[in-house]
Amino acid sequence: MTTLPPPYDPTFKESFSYTTVVKRWPVIITNLLDCVHQAVHDLSVSSTTSATDELVKKKIEEGKGIIEKASKLKYEMGRDKALTPVPDDGGPHIELYNTELERLSADGRGTWFTAPWLYAECYLYRFIRTWFSLTEHWTQFDPFFSLKEDTFKGSGAAVYQLALTMSEIDGEAEKGSLEKDVARLEVLFDEMIQMCFWGNATDLSLLTTLSSGDIEKLQTVGKEAQAASRKFILRDDIDNAWRHLKTLSDARLDIVLDNSGFEYFTDLILADFLVTHTPFIKSVVFHPKDIPWFVSDVTPPDVRALFSAISDPASTDYFTTPPPSPAHLSALHKLHYRWLKYFESGTFRVNGAPGLAGGLSGGASEGRKREGGMEFWTRFGSYRELVEVDGMAGLEGSGLVIFKGDLNYRKLTGDLQWPAGATFEEAMGPLAGKLPILSLRTNKADVIAGLPKELVEKMDSDPDTKGWRTSGRYGVITFIPKA
Repeated sequence: MTTLPPPYDPTFKESFSYTTVVKRWPVIITNLLDCVHQAVHDLSVSSTTSATDELVKKKIEEGKGIIEKASKLKYEMGRDKALTPVPDDGGPHIELYNTELERLSADGRGTWFTAPWLYAECYLYRFIRTWFSLTEHWTQFDPFFSLKEDTFKGSGAAVYQLALTMSEIDGEAEKGSLEKDVARLEVLFDEMIQMCFWGNATDLSLLTTLSSGDIEKLQTVGKEAQAASRKFILRDDIDNAWRHLKTLSDARLDIVLDNSGFEYFTDLILADFLVTHTPFIKSVVFHPKDIPWFVSDVTPPDVRALFSAISDPASTDYFTTPPPSPAHLSALHKLHYRWLKYFESGTFRVNGAPGLAGGLSGGASEGRKREGGMEFWTRFGSYRELVEVDGMAGLEGSGLVIFKGDLNYRKLTGDLQWPAGATFEEAMGPLAGKLPILSLRTNKADVIAGLPKELVEKMDSDPDTKGWRTSGRYGVITFIPKA
């Protein structure tokens, strides 16, 4: 295809991008306003000494300024006002975003209801970050952190069950022969990938109206739940990924992360399984975002928060789910200890935040050291650009790269209106064949590639599968080998 198809945008009112601008983004901004309002209120009623009074007053005034900016943006968005240039906060990509905005504006596509969806959504979160980064006292504040943490607190049942499952696998290994039992490893790999795949269902930027009970159902783990859900996987390349994995020895796995909390916990489970129990993977690099992104994406502080949460959840009553059994507690404690050791040794690491100290206590600015760090992932463009970045943003030389979630899928395919039957390789463009890639995506956006033309047309026309592109009920597991 010589000419690329157009991007998705809100000009088509039946698209999910239109729903996003009309419904989703206003809810997200409202939640942000509530969070900052609460933080300002807490500051105003807190007891302070005279030495800190002025600092608190300054922080309150800055907080009120953030509230004013958020309210203004929400008003402008609802009235299809023009996007304004991203203020220069000294962080990455300012010129990149603003140059593209100039181009879109000149083309008549520079407003909230006309800009390409992928650009506008990335712009939104980069713009929001400047509200905090240009202050003196709110630079490290994550307005989405409390929502992320509250959601993870409701994930206790699934967390404990997965920990117990890993303990049982450890028991198999202690008896010997697990690492040499390739057939058994294949079964476990299949289950682990499905676990990571459906763990992606918990996306807080999309699940703006679900209750905690609804989210818990999405996190159901176990063989029966996986078997029931498999019919909703429209492309399943797990076998192809396994065949590739078996060709590796002591290789590096890279995981381009999506959501924090429970989903990141499942990513750690997969990484632990491959490092601890197979001869194929020796180390794992996690690739988070350098700033709060799409509400629930992983940042380095989220990594630290997860490890703090699982360090002693029983004594702190961290999880809101029913109390665990002693066996569940023991299993989680064992995992926590092993993962700490893996970070200390470099077996696990967070790209852009090297070592245990960076991975578990780093701040949002650490990824700005180099383009091979975290900051690449907060660009707005397609991952076709990876081939032009030194070291491919830290992915070069990887034995396998797993891209998690819907946003990574949108960027892999450019978020373009690919016709039914377009191949995934076609959608990836020059990136296809440059890395061994496994994409795990539950469908939460209109874009799709790599499915048979007949299947796409059937899914689009069948009333029983209405919304299959965006509901999160269906998904695709796509493996593309390195050429």
